[in-house]
Amino acid sequence: MADGTEVLTEGSQGMTRQIAEVHPNVHFVADLLFENLTRFFALLVLMLLAGIMVSLLIGSLPAIKKFGLGFLSSPRWNPVTEEFGGLVPILGTISTSAIALLIAVPVSFGIALFLTEMCPVWLRRPLGTAIELLAGIPSIIYGMWGLFVFAPLFRDYAEPWVNSHIGVLPLIGFLFRGPPMGIGVLTAGLILSIMVIPFIASVMRDVFEVVPPLLKESAFGLGATTWEVVRNIVLPYTKIGVVGGIMLGLGRALGETMAVTFVIGNAHDLHASLLMPGNSIASTLANEFTEAVGDLYTSSLIELGLLLFFITFVVLALAKLLLIRLSRLEGAQS
Repeated sequence: MADGTEVLTEGSQGMTRQIAEVHPNVHFVADLLFENLTRFFALLVLMLLAGIMVSLLIGSLPAIKKFGLGFLSSPRWNPVTEEFGGLVPILGTISTSAIALLIAVPVSFGIALFLTEMCPVWLRRPLGTAIELLAGIPSIIYGMWGLFVFAPLFRDYAEPWVNSHIGVLPLIGFLFRGPPMGIGVLTAGLILSIMVIPFIASVMRDVFEVVPPLLKESAFGLGATTWEVVRNIVLPYTKIGVVGGIMLGLGRALGETMAVTFVIGNAHDLHASLLMPGNSIASTLANEFTEAVGDLYTSSLIELGLLLFFITFVVLALAKLLLIRLSRLEGAQS
């Protein structure tokens, strides 16, 4: 029986040897095909990115030739007289995103810290799942909830208090003065913060969980408190992932359309107060692109899209440079 097995094994090895001799380049051709196919897919993404950029640039050329750099500094937006400026949407986009991050980052940090360090085991999974489910809610649902539920409550209870207590402060008071309408830049920023919290909190929780337990247990054994462990052990170990999660939330906030459109007010007026209605690039495109009449009007909207593309690209590029710098600093320290 053993002799038969040896004969069978030798026969299969001889057949494999014959196949390799007959087809010596089969594996080489397969590897070459796989390599070129993956290279094509990678280049396809770059080609799509370049195609989007070129198409936006070509579409916005009439507005660029007409207004030049003045488009960036002009608050005027009058389709009747064909006077267009992108200052109000640009400031609205940056303001709402900044407000969202100022609120979402500390809240997300607290959520991730609680889930990884202090949450009971029986509550950790359902609470984490609930937070992740928030990320799956369509943005239009956030917008409808913001318009019909949050905005009236904010108008009746929060804005009067903000006006009377924060609006009287010397340096920042002008940002919080205005009639209580419920909708405005601040409302849009608050809704955006609720939308990006699940993304940032999920990333922070995942990176906090990869910290070796031995490091944290050693710190606790030396008498460190939970905050000291987080500040001196967890954050230095996971700072690259934390920055990446924040940039993910910022990218979501910059390009959000429907939720912002519902609650920002959609007014092309320049106000110092965050309580007043404003506009963003995404909401301007959503509201006016289908009604744009004339080449200059359409080109101005396309230029706004190009500016949003440029802002997002710059933010992500800076984030990537920051991550690279953090990686180099870690290498230097080690």
